[in-house]
Amino acid sequence: MPANKKLIKRYLIDELRDHLEKREISLIVGARQVGKTTLMNILDKELKRKGEQTLYLNLDRETDSRYFTSQENLIAKIRLELGNRKGFVFIDEIQRKENAGLFLKGIYDSNLPYKFIASGSGSLELKEKIHESLVGRKKVFELTPVSFEEFVNYKTGYRYEDKLKEFFMVEADKGYILLREYLAYGGYPRVITADRDREKREVIDEIFHSYLEKDISYLLRVERVDAFSSLVRILASQPGQLINYSRIASEVNISVKSIKNYLWYAEKTFVLQRLTPYFTNSRKEIVKAPVYYFYDLGLRNYSIGQFGNLAQFGSCFENMIMNIIKQKIRWSGASIHFWRTKDKAEVDFVVRQGNKVLPIEAKHKKMKKPYVERSMRNFIVRYSPPKAIVVNLALKDSVKIENTEVIFLPLWEIICDGSRYLLDNGDSN
Repeated sequence: MPANKKLIKRYLIDELRDHLEKREISLIVGARQVGKTTLMNILDKELKRKGEQTLYLNLDRETDSRYFTSQENLIAKIRLELGNRKGFVFIDEIQRKENAGLFLKGIYDSNLPYKFIASGSGSLELKEKIHESLVGRKKVFELTPVSFEEFVNYKTGYRYEDKLKEFFMVEADKGYILLREYLAYGGYPRVITADRDREKREVIDEIFHSYLEKDISYLLRVERVDAFSSLVRILASQPGQLINYSRIASEVNISVKSIKNYLWYAEKTFVLQRLTPYFTNSRKEIVKAPVYYFYDLGLRNYSIGQFGNLAQFGSCFENMIMNIIKQKIRWSGASIHFWRTKDKAEVDFVVRQGNKVLPIEAKHKKMKKPYVERSMRNFIVRYSPPKAIVVNLALKDSVKIENTEVIFLPLWEIICDGSRYLLDNGDSN
């Protein structure tokens, strides 16, 4: 643990800084307590130091929420503080405002000399109506829990920030210890900065129950919060497995329709991520049932009583690789899927970019020599991708199967050079 509890550096802040000069609203979304308010406070302070005018409003504060009773009231408050000159207006917890999208649209269309930066957790209002109302008027920045790369940089005091690959190569044992800690506790900032295991547990307990009581019970009007909690626990016990709606509905004792609604809620509130199957042959491949992964491994582990005390790391490692892939391919137009056949062949992830596909397997093993399993071979024979990737803990190597180069990459290669491997689907690597 670093001697002093510095803020965890989040990579998203650079993208937000670049967007401050754009007229579009900068809309920061993400789960509760992933650090949205912290990022906004940092930007606010940086702008003040540069001599810029700023106004910070938080809808969680009653003294601030009264300015949002009408667009006219809010504009009057902004003009009082900033005049008619350029200024930056921060609005935290925007999902508290009913019809927030239409409210912001009216203000944006007034052509005021102000840049708006808004944030909010994943309520239905924020995820759906805001997007519809603000088409062409906003750019969405999704803040996820702290990534493993951000975690390692923080835990090593940023000594290796510009040479992280070298750190993993030279200090392989230390890197593996940090990996196990991250897989066990996850990436919520307050969990990471807590000193003791007991404090970490108290933090994740508060986050989990705050999510159920505020986002689910209040914002989403889910009547059976106990059923929703049970659903999360079931999915946590089987990450990456095909969803059987009928079986889960029977276990939770609610309808299949409610199960599907609850899963949709969990996606929109940044708890679960859904992957759909990749297929071209509906008779031989799984074409309908999705699989789900968690945004945060700590929340996943907590829900099944394994927080900080994982017995098996494989499923969490697979989940983490999915999160890394998602981050590395964003803005590229590529999509992530999985592959299953009706005769039980499976590949963890398939990145699809245009008409090219890249199969990826995640192995929580210190592989010593290349070995390509039957399922990956089946995919290669069927689709002839230019390359395939097997992420593991140690081995860097490659083998040729037919016309496909199967590349074995240690975890640090995906972390440090992931975009190059994942998005260059040609012959070069």
